[in-house]
Amino acid sequence: MESDDKALQEQLEELDIVTIRFAGDSGDGMQLTGTEFTNNTALVGNDLATFPDYPSEIRAPAGSLAGVSSYQIQFSKYDIHTPGDDLDVLVAMNPAALKVHLKDLKDNGIVLINKANFNARNLKLADWESNPLEDDTLKGYRVVAEDMSKLVQNSVKDLNLPPKIVTRSTNMFALGFLYYLYDRTPDSTIRFLESKFAKRPEIIQANSRALKAGYYYGSTVRAVKTHYRVDRAKLAKGVYRNVMGNQAISFGLLAAAVKSGLDLYYGGYPITPASDILHYLAAYKHFGVKTFQAEDEIAGVVSTIGAAFAGDLAVTATSGPGMALKTEALGLAVSTELPIVVINVQRAGPSTGIPTKTEQSDLFQSIYGRNGETPIVVLAASTPGDCFNTAFEACKIALEHMIPVILLTDGYLGNGSEPWLLPDVDALPVIKTRKTTTVEDFEPFRHDPETLARPWAIPGTPGLEHRVGGLEKADGRGNVNYEPENHQKMTELRQKKVDIVAEKIPLAEAYGSNSGNLLVVGWGGTFGALRSAVERGRKKGQSVAHLHLRHLNPFPKNLGDVLNAFDQILVAELNMGQLQFILQGTYLVKTEGLHKVMGRPFSTGEITAKIDEMLEGK
Repeated sequence: MESDDKALQEQLEELDIVTIRFAGDSGDGMQLTGTEFTNNTALVGNDLATFPDYPSEIRAPAGSLAGVSSYQIQFSKYDIHTPGDDLDVLVAMNPAALKVHLKDLKDNGIVLINKANFNARNLKLADWESNPLEDDTLKGYRVVAEDMSKLVQNSVKDLNLPPKIVTRSTNMFALGFLYYLYDRTPDSTIRFLESKFAKRPEIIQANSRALKAGYYYGSTVRAVKTHYRVDRAKLAKGVYRNVMGNQAISFGLLAAAVKSGLDLYYGGYPITPASDILHYLAAYKHFGVKTFQAEDEIAGVVSTIGAAFAGDLAVTATSGPGMALKTEALGLAVSTELPIVVINVQRAGPSTGIPTKTEQSDLFQSIYGRNGETPIVVLAASTPGDCFNTAFEACKIALEHMIPVILLTDGYLGNGSEPWLLPDVDALPVIKTRKTTTVEDFEPFRHDPETLARPWAIPGTPGLEHRVGGLEKADGRGNVNYEPENHQKMTELRQKKVDIVAEKIPLAEAYGSNSGNLLVVGWGGTFGALRSAVERGRKKGQSVAHLHLRHLNPFPKNLGDVLNAFDQILVAELNMGQLQFILQGTYLVKTEGLHKVMGRPFSTGEITAKIDEMLEGK
């Protein structure tokens, strides 16, 4: 099925970069369609970035605006950082999808529509006053409107399949058309179907025929006169796989367990968008992984503390509402100086908020959100692939310093994907634990002079019996101690344990230049938009640099010097200015903030506009 026909080759245009969004009802299979196109793109060798966007309503009414699900992918022959801004192609499976997403389609962009769903009921649900296929709504776009449902039915009519199976195959028609449009073969998806539904041959046949029907529709009808090709990207040599952020976190935790020689324990309660971490880890029992789906968030974290007390690499994950419930137990982990890792895949809040939408509003909560003086190390991952590195580092810090660590990601990172160069596991550093079996002069809270880590005595070890708990304890022996001087000493010691971590982390280094007119500062999943905008600005000759922080508590030792080397500082984050507030209070520097809390990531264009505004003095 390769596009080697001479007529087709004459109409083949080479492109550098493309952005596509698949959109439809929750039941239209847009996430699967986007994922399959992404996997095919990875096999072709393009660089890519994705942004799955799920509806927040559980079982929203079919055809409604609240029920629209979408999946965006940008792919390129160059190194890219984001899933793109304006769309080259929009796949709209119903009127609601068209209503929500048409505004993001470029002028003269392609819109592929399943007109079978543009009936009176669906038009009304989507608040269309008239049928956009029959008025001037789509003027200025290249429109491919076809009754995909009917074409799929025709392609399988000799199979006598149940109507439900046929209807659910319509998304494959759209996927097949996109494979034709971008000079791909559908072979990878056919292999996926044959593997996924090996025991359901009727599903394989229905979806395969729908896929091929879409492909041949594109190549024979020529609804779009030109089709396109994006060459493979020139990436560093090595073995790559397409990875989502939550997957990469799971792999990072597994690698840390291997490098520390410990069993991995994960205790958690299902919560969007963190639940996938539990699902992924549950498949690795043969690696010594123990997973526990707790009855609630509190049970998840206290079981994790118990596993750390028993000598495991102990991890829990949640999102913002779950972090609120874990607060008291995190204070216990700080008091007992046990090594646990808490992953917060952030979502829009407050309270239940918008469960499927991304945000960065839990930074204050992570650094300050416990009673008493309760310092915790806080890290933040910046890309789906970086989730591996940050998870590994979080475990390393927790185990080597005997301290709780919070790792922040967000829904955009957890569900997004990119090509990931598989690391050389042998080259990863060995993680040294504080486990001890030495009985002589044993004291459970005798702190190492360099790291202030206490010994990790495992229960049941003869001669190492000791007590831990939430009551204030004495330095050394760990007995309960209410003396004012002791409480002052232990409070200062716990803060110093966090401060000492700054001696072990890399110094801050800005991308682009070490000084200049403007420094763009960010953290977490905003990395791609910020880096792309700064690269764009530097190509225009602007004096702009980018600093993206992984270490948020403590900060790198030289951060103040880096900030003071620039005339202006822009702090861009998906909250109302939490990092900006902390930087101003810590370093007394003047900053300007760019804040967004719309449940969506920054676009490169938004950052570019702000950079231009600040450099032009507006």
